[in-house]
Amino acid sequence: MTTAPTTLSTLDAKIMERIAAGERTTCIANKLYLSRQGVEYHVSKMMERFRVPNRTALVAKAYAMGILGSEAWPPRVLQDRIN
Repeated sequence: MTTAPTTLSTLDAKIMERIAAGERTTCIANKLYLSRQGVEYHVSKMMERFRVPNRTALVAKAYAMGILGSEAWPPRVLQDRIN
């Protein structure tokens, strides 16, 4: 069984930040120059790695693990958590 990652790729970090800010998939896709399916793929892979059932749980677990900082809005992935 795999464990949840403690770091994210740069792209996953950008997607995580936008999910935490409440953005929709199509908005994230437009801002990051990805397809909607590309964003959904990255989100589903992060949900598998973090072993969570949905986006809300993904963000909650990222906060709990210290991946997302709570000092500012919109949320940011802490620099030491990006590989």
